[in-house]
Amino acid sequence: MMTKDQIKQLIQAGMPDAVVTVTGDDGQHFEAEVIWLGFTGKSPVAQHRMVYDTLGGRMGTEIHALKLRTHAPKAPCA
Repeated sequence: MMTKDQIKQLIQAGMPDAVVTVTGDDGQHFEAEVIWLGFTGKSPVAQHRMVYDTLGGRMGTEIHALKLRTHAPKAPCA
């Protein structure tokens, strides 16, 4: 069974400098927001695949469900 902290660590290990927030306390259902410069120019589907890749084979086994919100950081206003 995974914890939200373990999921956060896995994502951050695969996406250096990402800002990651993971919630969920039942050990199977989680929500994550990932903000990462590496998402720039990528479609939402591609962004989600990139996150799933950081989790390896844990999706569907140790992690039953993961709701994702992903995006690149917003440019600062001038």
